[in-house]
Formats: sequence, C-alpha cells, structure tokens
Amino acid sequence: MKITRWKPVTLLCGAVLVAAPTAAVAMASPAHPTAEDYYQDALGKTGPELEAALHGIISNGVTTLDYDGVWDALKVTDEDPNDPANVVLLYTGRSQAKDTNGGDADQWNREHVWAKSHGDFDTVPGPGTDVHHLRPTDVSVNADRGNKDFDLGGTESEEAPGNFTDDDSWEPRDEVKGDVARMIFYMSVRYEGTDGFADLEVNDQVGNGSAPHIGKLSVLKQWHEQDPPDAFEQRRNEVIFTDVQHNRNPFIDHPEWVEEIW
Repeated sequence: MKITRWKPVTLLCGAVLVAAPTAAVAMASPAHPTAEDYYQDALGKTGPELEAALHGIISNGVTTLDYDGVWDALKVTDEDPNDPANVVLLYTGRSQAKDTNGGDADQWNREHVWAKSHGDFDTVPGPGTDVHHLRPTDVSVNADRGNKDFDLGGTESEEAPGNFTDDDSWEPRDEVKGDVARMIFYMSVRYEGTDGFADLEVNDQVGNGSAPHIGKLSVLKQWHEQDPPDAFEQRRNEVIFTDVQHNRNPFIDHPEWVEEIW
C-alpha cells in the first residue's frame, strides 16, 4: 500500500541547551563523520554479526540526557517544519505550541515508544531518556496507548483518529507506522543488557507485560516496508546525531538492514 507522507524538512540552526546527568550540555555541532563513515564497521555484515557491529557503533560516544533535558531536546528534534514555535505530536499529527508541554489534558508529554515498563527502565538516564524513541504526544492519547505492544486492529481512538487499540495492542496512524517500527528496532539493537539495563528484544507476540520485549515483530516489519523513512524522520535522525545524543538510528539510514537482522 502506498502511503502519501506530508512531513517536509527544514534545516536546524543555532544551539540549544539540554541537561545531561550531571550538567547542562550544549547541543553544538562538533565535527562528525558522514553517515557512511559512521557505519564503516558494519558494512558487508549480515545477521548477528551486523547486529553486533551496529550495537557497538550506536553505543559509542553517546551523550546521555536526563529526563528534564528530554523536554528541550524534543522541542528541537520534533519541531514543526511549517511553524518553528510548534512540535508535531506523534499519534495525532497535531502541530502544537512547544510551551504547552506538561501533564494536563491537551498538553503534550514524553511518550516512550518502547514502553518503559517493558524492561523496567523507568525514566533514568539511558533507555528511559533515549530521544531516538521518545516523542511528543497528547497527554491523554499517551495514556490510552499506555504500555501496550504494537499490532493491527482494535477500536479507533476518538481523540486520535487513524489509531486503533484493544486490550493488549496499539496501532498507530499510517503516517508514522514505519517511524514506530524503526524506533523499536533501534532500541532492540542499542540495549543488549551490557550497560546495567535489561536486554531489550523485539519479538512476535503481544501482551509482553513487564518482560523486556515488545511485539509484534511481523507487523512491525510490515509497517517498516509500508511506511519508509521520510524527510521529517531523516531530519530528526540527523539532529539527534549532530546536536543531541551523537548517535544515529541505523534503520532510518539503511532500511534494508531490518531484513538482514530479523
């Protein structure tokens, strides 16, 4: 199915301050390798060797934010290209003022696409603050998604038409299905249980609860193919690399690697 994507791209200018675990970190733009140089150690590999190489690459030299710093980062990474005073909310697609973040109804908050209870990492620096899978979402829509796995079907969300949910799963709108899949694939490769956090793994089931797993792999792969990376997602990846965490989501840069690993 062909999906018409609407999200354009603009270039980021300037610097923003975000909080790191012990001090504020200026999101300046130091010299960085090109995307292809960045992945040099992974090129030509397949299967477990590719996954291991990517884990090493995206875990190296990462700037780790604290949870307060995520607010400022999202205002940059998810800025509306058509209105720099706003961010674009993941599930609704609504453009909303950056300064309306918080916990009240109709404000936006920080959605953990890999639900933080799946591995019990909460909001501590590391997977709990990794901006590659944290996105601005409407507060009540975020609550409706909760910690559900991803799958097809259910009842359409009244507040976020195009999204569907049932007792154990959430289906995002077509325009961000691939975005969601690639965030999940990133988390599965980035966190392998070697840094004090659980070994996060994508699997082919729902109802994973507090286990460090999220599904449904077969559906996420379909979404990845159905909704390839667009300009908004590519810009976001570049901004995180150059100005925020200094690592990349390899499945945005190399979509073909999903099939090589899973």
